[in-house]
Amino acid sequence: MQFYSKSLTHYARLITSEVNVGGLLIGNGHPIRLQTMTTTDTMDTIATVEQSIRCIEAGAELIRITAPSKNEAENLLNIKNELRKRGYNTPIVADIHFTPNAAEIAARIVEKVRINPGNYVDKKKFEQIEYTDAEYAEEIERIAERFTPLVQICKEYGTAMRIGTNHGSLSDRIMSRYGDTPMGMVESAMEFLRIAREENYHNIILSMKASNPQVMVQAYRLLVKQMYQEFEGCYPLHLGVTEAGDGEDGRVKSAIGIGTLLEDGIGDTIRVSLTEDPELEIPVCKDLVKRYYHNADHTKGGVPSLKSLNYDPFQYTRRNTLAVNNIGHQQVPIVIADLSKLPAITKESLASIGYTYDAASDKWNIAEAAADYVFAADKPVHFSLPSTLTAIIPFELWLKELDKTPFLPLVSASEYVLSRKVLLPSPHFVMIECYSESITRPTHPRLLKELKDNPNAILCLYSTNKNNVQSIRRFIVELEKAQIKNPVIIHIESNWKTPDEHLIHYATEAGAIFLDGLADGISLGITDSSYQLQKEGLRNTSGRNYASNTTPEQFINSTAFSILQATRTRISKTEYISCPSCGRTLFDLQETTAKIRAVTNHLKGVKIAIMGCVVNGPGEMADADFGYVGSGVGKITLYKGKEVVKKNIDSNIAVDELILLLKESNVWVEPIV
Repeated sequence: MQFYSKSLTHYARLITSEVNVGGLLIGNGHPIRLQTMTTTDTMDTIATVEQSIRCIEAGAELIRITAPSKNEAENLLNIKNELRKRGYNTPIVADIHFTPNAAEIAARIVEKVRINPGNYVDKKKFEQIEYTDAEYAEEIERIAERFTPLVQICKEYGTAMRIGTNHGSLSDRIMSRYGDTPMGMVESAMEFLRIAREENYHNIILSMKASNPQVMVQAYRLLVKQMYQEFEGCYPLHLGVTEAGDGEDGRVKSAIGIGTLLEDGIGDTIRVSLTEDPELEIPVCKDLVKRYYHNADHTKGGVPSLKSLNYDPFQYTRRNTLAVNNIGHQQVPIVIADLSKLPAITKESLASIGYTYDAASDKWNIAEAAADYVFAADKPVHFSLPSTLTAIIPFELWLKELDKTPFLPLVSASEYVLSRKVLLPSPHFVMIECYSESITRPTHPRLLKELKDNPNAILCLYSTNKNNVQSIRRFIVELEKAQIKNPVIIHIESNWKTPDEHLIHYATEAGAIFLDGLADGISLGITDSSYQLQKEGLRNTSGRNYASNTTPEQFINSTAFSILQATRTRISKTEYISCPSCGRTLFDLQETTAKIRAVTNHLKGVKIAIMGCVVNGPGEMADADFGYVGSGVGKITLYKGKEVVKKNIDSNIAVDELILLLKESNVWVEPIV
């Protein structure tokens, strides 16, 4: 296997082994399966059955249910029987943490068990232990002794298994040898997989979940590479971004992680982990996978094959570029807003992209998520722009402007070749359609020659191919090969219909490029045919995501900043690492998340984890700065990093105590009223 994917230049599904989960076939080219997890108390049979039915009717093909102890594991039989009695034969997955005994009971009842190798045998104490090779081997023998009985039960009963690594719950043993790394995640799963293979058990699916899409994507890629090196093949892969959160942010983060891997052809089943009712996860899953229903449409599109990469897909490194104004050379990625579809550009219309004009003081108020550039097209700008905003206009209009200071020109590739000498003295944007027209093919010697050694060109890359991601990524590889170091803006156009479809499209295609460190800015657009639909769609979308007066321009600008936030390339707001809730949750997670968000959403760059139980904290909080974790019914424990700060606080005062902790830690600022 070259690289980590069947192809990096066109969409091609990675063929994995086939796993049978109660008659549902996963892997080996079968459709990408959709699943979710119940949030009810597993001991409440009817509530769990009825929620499962809502999920199944929404399109879930597997239902996961938590079994934290023997009692819940045993009650899975009652749940299964009731579902079957009502005519639902959807496979059930038992979710196991810490309790091998519960796993062994569940494996005799349900069609699949999920275990976490970080806490199935080990108990995490956050201790740094130095192991000799012999001592480490003894630890593996200890794991095999405890894990093998489950493997044998699964073989006997025909039960499938998911070995599901989570970034935040790596064992102390793994952390001591590999650190908090994607490679540590891979090895955590591989230790258990090797034991299962020794028992000739192969009905296995694997996952590498993290709340950070960058870590998650690197871990899956490394896992594929490792399995091919060891076994010359690959087991099916379950994809998910854990603790993604809710609303727009949860959808964007999930789409970036899951979508990037799907673009690589990786993934056989997916779950979108939202802090919302589980049936609401399924439409997002559908929006993700329907992009790949017609594989034949994802053709090569004239994109040349790749023999080698000039960047590391397993470790994030930002592409080294020239600096042109505030673009490139390790500066934060910029956002270009598109106001070209407005009837006119006024001071008021800039409010949609983060600039609010105060006439009384004659000053601009600038939001954290304020665009850096605006594409004005042929719309005149009859007022002074804020000092932090520059307008981009077509080349022919720029030539006519007497005062060119507030404007930068945009040229097509063909215009650039003909007008390079006129453009050279000042910064300019060059729009390049990747692998769609002969003039823009990177193999075209004249274009490369004209671009080379031009210190003022900013390259805007886009593609009209089905394989947009692969086309743009391949073009950037060619630029590096030609030693062209100009900064790159990626432009993603959407022709979908609903806000959620646009979100998935933008996040998948832009996120994939940013996770590889290949872009210096982002521009999002909507095709003319979709623009009016988008306006209506935003009006008709529930308050879960957008206010009824949200405009397409606001939506696109917000989405661009959300993508940069989720890829950890530009931080403009608070980040919430919020688990999706399950039967272990000890408080109303959706209500509490909304309450915490309402009082902390002005704390730019602070990462707050909101976890329903101790299983999802402190380990699962991964790199959160602060944690709010259920520790008992009506009780909350607060963390700073992975350290317990306040234990068993009454939930009625816990949000106030969190604010006090933020103040004590010198990260609190008073919100601007």
